[in-house]
Amino acid sequence: MAKQLHNDVFDAALAKIATCTHLNFCSSQPAAYANIAGVSLANVTLTAGAGNGDYVIADGDVSGRKITVGAQTGMVPTGNGTVTYAVLDDGTTLLAANPITSQAITTAQVWDSPAFDIELTDPT
Repeated sequence: MAKQLHNDVFDAALAKIATCTHLNFCSSQPAAYANIAGVSLANVTLTAGAGNGDYVIADGDVSGRKITVGAQTGMVPTGNGTVTYAVLDDGTTLLAANPITSQAITTAQVWDSPAFDIELTDPT
């Protein structure tokens, strides 16, 4: 018998991610919320809630469902280094850490981040 999850199950998990109001671009994956500040190179405040401008929930590229976090523009980095992770938190809990294409940034530049997806694929 095949496994199955309804889209509402995926959407509930993705809606929880969409409660995040902080997006940090980090040099490595932090282990927990308390570790974000130590590896953050740039950050921005997001508007919580899917469909409010920063988050879009839709069908996944492969299967299941995904949340897209929109590109952010005009950020001034808080540190120098290579960004490798986008990290979402709600002010108390690290809810998602997503690897992104590495990019070197410095505090002397204004930086525009890429949009990225977190996809929950159908069970097999």
